[in-house]
Amino acid sequence: MQLAGIDLDPQHDWIDEYEWDPVAQTQDRTLTGKLVVQEGAKVHGRPITLDGTGCAWTPLSVVRQLEALRDQPGLVMPLVLPDGRTFSVIFNRAEGAPLTARPVHREVNPSLSDPYEVTLRLISVKPAEAGGM
Repeated sequence: MQLAGIDLDPQHDWIDEYEWDPVAQTQDRTLTGKLVVQEGAKVHGRPITLDGTGCAWTPLSVVRQLEALRDQPGLVMPLVLPDGRTFSVIFNRAEGAPLTARPVHREVNPSLSDPYEVTLRLISVKPAEAGGM
């Protein structure tokens, strides 16, 4: 698994993968009480939350690289999943912290190799490339 060329542990779990509905829908009532339903295909905006809690450890050196990405507004990044699906993503800042990292073992002065549990909140910003969606 890679985000913007940074190797991530492939055991990160895409926790909201099956919560995506590719169809947007609105429902309204007319003054006469009739239901008006409109539907359309969503082009992008799929949330991709990668959670490593309990299943993937990320060294602090990689956390620092992810911080550098997070700090760049509007940065569009390629995300390549272990199964080969590719998405163009940005950090999803509307759903909370886009990057969280918790040390596996508390250290006062952690080394760059110390393991962290990382959660990344991303969102697709372009139609998925071949094999995505």
